[in-house]
Amino acid sequence: MHAIDTAVTPRNWNLYRSAVVEIRFQDRILRVEPRSPGTAEGSFPEMAGGGTVHVITAWNPRGRTASPDANARAHRLLLAEIRRRGLTWWAAEGGDALGTHREESVAVAGLSDTGARDLGRRFGQDAVFAWTPGAWRVLACDSDAAAVSGWAASARGCATGAGRA
Repeated sequence: MHAIDTAVTPRNWNLYRSAVVEIRFQDRILRVEPRSPGTAEGSFPEMAGGGTVHVITAWNPRGRTASPDANARAHRLLLAEIRRRGLTWWAAEGGDALGTHREESVAVAGLSDTGARDLGRRFGQDAVFAWTPGAWRVLACDSDAAAVSGWAASARGCATGAGRA
């Protein structure tokens, strides 16, 4: 993975660069993990239409642990904003590869990188993720810093069908 100018990256930048995300589509859950640049293993979701899927959370603003109530309230406000904009979205969860830290998130289609960064910044986030057929990127919300890597996506069945639009 490649990061640019660490002087303008958030304090937890290396944690964001190694984070994994699970996205709950109607029929499956995709686990997306960073890989070496140029790697694209697995399937990019067809329902994203080949565009960018941005993953955004409202949890733990500025990388500081918030209460469960504060995180739940912030997530509800994020969902309300995404719905107000009429964006296509799916439930997601991001965290470390071992699953010891998880944050409720949303995977959103239809935003530009600038729009995703702005939305992340509005909810106090250091960074958002941007997934395309060719790359997995971590985008800083308060600067132009970005880390670009490849990705691997693995699927497992989903009994509840929680995909949303």
